Amino acid sequence: MTHEGATWLLWLEHSGLGLAMRRSLWLYPFAEIVHILGIALLVGPAMMFDLRLLGWSRQVSVTAMAGHLLPWSRRGLALVAVSGVLMFTAHATEWVVSPVFWVKMSLIALAGVNVLVFHRRTFRSAVGWDAGAPVPPPARAAAVCSLALWTGAIACGRLLGYL
Repeated sequence: MTHEGATWLLWLEHSGLGLAMRRSLWLYPFAEIVHILGIALLVGPAMMFDLRLLGWSRQVSVTAMAGHLLPWSRRGLALVAVSGVLMFTAHATEWVVSPVFWVKMSLIALAGVNVLVFHRRTFRSAVGWDAGAPVPPPARAAAVCSLALWTGAIACGRLLGYL
C-alpha cells in the first residue's frame, strides 16, 4: 500500500465517524444489523428470482417476478452499501490488507457485472420464455453465477470478522 493510501485510511479511521463507529456502544452493532437486513433484502429476492430461472415455480411469470422482487434487491443494495461504508470507517486499515475483504469485494463486483450483463442482454428476450417455457441456458448460467457469487460474498463477509 502506498503512503498516500495508508494516510487516507488512517484519516478515515480517526475521523469523527470512524471514532464514533469504534467507540459507541450501539452505533457499530446498529450498522451491522442494518447490513444484515440489507443483505436479506438484496440477496433473498435475487435468490428467489435465480431459483425461478433454474426451473422452480415455472408457472410464475419471469417478468412479473422480476418486477416484484428486484426492486426489493435494489433497496437492499442501498442499505448494504451505506452500512458497509460505515463499518469500513472503523476497520479501514485492517480490512484493506485482508485477502478476505478483497475476495468479498471482487465477488460483489462480479455479481454486479453478472446482473448488468443479464439485464442488458439475456433478460431482454424474457417475453419469449416468460411462463411455462424453458429458460435459455444463458439465463440459467447467470442464475448459477448469481447464487454462487452472493453466497461467496456473504461467507467472506462473515469470515472477515474472524480471519
